[in-house]
Amino acid sequence: MTDRAKLPWRSTLLLKLLLVNLPVIVLVMFIVWWAIGHLAADYFTALMQEYDIAPDTTHAMFLEAVNRYLLWAALFALLLATVSSLLLTRQVLKPLRAMQDATRQVSAGHYAARVPVTTSDELADLGRAFNRMSEALERNEYLRRKLVADVAHELRTPLTNLRGYLEGVADGVVAADQHTLELLQGELMRLVRLVDDLHSLTEAEAGGLRLDREHVDLAALVERELELARPMIETGAIVVSRNFSAGSERIHADPDKLSRILRNLLENACRYTPREGLISVSGRRNGDRVRLEVANTGATIPAADLPHIFERFYRVERARSRETGGAGIGLAIVRELVEAHDGQVGASSEDGWTRVWIELPERLVDSS
Repeated sequence: MTDRAKLPWRSTLLLKLLLVNLPVIVLVMFIVWWAIGHLAADYFTALMQEYDIAPDTTHAMFLEAVNRYLLWAALFALLLATVSSLLLTRQVLKPLRAMQDATRQVSAGHYAARVPVTTSDELADLGRAFNRMSEALERNEYLRRKLVADVAHELRTPLTNLRGYLEGVADGVVAADQHTLELLQGELMRLVRLVDDLHSLTEAEAGGLRLDREHVDLAALVERELELARPMIETGAIVVSRNFSAGSERIHADPDKLSRILRNLLENACRYTPREGLISVSGRRNGDRVRLEVANTGATIPAADLPHIFERFYRVERARSRETGGAGIGLAIVRELVEAHDGQVGASSEDGWTRVWIELPERLVDSS
């Protein structure tokens, strides 16, 4: 079935390209034939008359010889042009056939298929575009499978705990007391947070966020989020410092989304700061932007892992475990929300400090 599907495409396109060249070849041959048969014959007759030679018999012999050689030359030229056109056309169609085969593989789900690019013409541009598309599809398929595996892994632990406790209560092995109910509620809230985070991340990645921008007092917003994070801060005996330079206190952003950004950054910092560690929250102007940085002491993130900390479900093994950390979605949500504001995110980790920063476009409130 595959060979039958390929043959009509190849033969039809090949025939069309050959037919494009054929009229040109025939036209050139006709013009040459006409020129020799008329102009050269007339010139030959005039020349015979000038030298008083009877032109009738000689003229007929001349035309017969010319026509005979023209016929053979035309047939040879037509054959040569057809063969050369066939070879050149097949060479031109070779990248298209390769692209057709690669397209068939991609449509079957084999996204690793690539088209060899050996030239620098329009077909090469098409091949490079196809390869970029295949790479994007392969990357998306990898992320999709990774997401499914990560979500399944994240759901398995709380669901297993819930099932175990509920079965224990049903069998009378575990008492249905306040402590057990608090454990069940904790696992349930873990599921709720995971689902909420996934929903927020999916909505942000799909570009479905609606931003209600207004002038926000950034310093006041940080104080409010620090107050909400006070239980985590006090549990770890963490010391928090604040430092906002002049002109960095106000910013034009969606206050709810900015609160979510700050909350995730602070929770991330509190989670990985050792007991009696330090957290620093600072803000400063950077040209026409405001840069907010949340830094914490603790384990240094390896340079190889640092570019990936904003990916969903990504953890650094030595510092980001499931036992001490969250689901690995917080910083991914931060990145999506910041980019929705036309901002940027970044991080550095050295000398015992891990710094995560965001930059958002600044629009100062009119003093009038």
